Amino acid sequence: MSTQAPTATATRSSSASSSSSAATTRALLTCAVVASPLWAAVSLTQAATRQGFDITRHPLSALSNGSLGWLQITNFLLAGALLALGATGLRRVLGGTPGGTWAPRLVRIAGIGMIAAGAFVMDPIDGFPAGAPSAQTATLTWHSYAHFAAGSVTFTSLIAACYVLVRHFGRAGNRRYAIASRVAGTALLIGNGWAMAGGRAGTLTLAVGAVTALLWISVVALRGRRGV
Repeated sequence: MSTQAPTATATRSSSASSSSSAATTRALLTCAVVASPLWAAVSLTQAATRQGFDITRHPLSALSNGSLGWLQITNFLLAGALLALGATGLRRVLGGTPGGTWAPRLVRIAGIGMIAAGAFVMDPIDGFPAGAPSAQTATLTWHSYAHFAAGSVTFTSLIAACYVLVRHFGRAGNRRYAIASRVAGTALLIGNGWAMAGGRAGTLTLAVGAVTALLWISVVALRGRRGV
């Protein structure tokens, strides 16, 4: 009797600890699930409603300018923080599997990059907001350079994370998710490359690629959350 009581107590303690850990993991994964749809919804709503903004000419980052610029700045900061937190949840559910180490790391780097992109606002561009020069000025401010650097880190990390997930799901035998991961990474790779090359409507292709890759990370996080 004296030996059973401590054993039962230890079992209950272990069960409670396991339940608490699972709840924390689900909360962290929820951060990753919410981050991308939030960023996409706020960005695209502004793109459709803010006067003078043309998504085929202006990058979504330009929304950080003007009297309502604080909305997009906050959007970057909040979504980036949620993504960085969510990466911890991804590490917990993917750990020990192929790609389970680097995919969460890359997602966290992308989140940090988004935070930096919010902190450093790009210059007004091509007539947006109202009163801005009709073309990008020849001399960029330091915070605009910092914004572009942060964006490059974010996009590169997201592309790499998607391709790492290709390996993860491929090794797990989940062909459908492996293909979707490749499509998401390639969409951002092509969209960003076309924009950087000065292609027609490059800001639109970049927006499509970024939203696609980000939303795929949310889908992966949601899948992981259901398995906790």
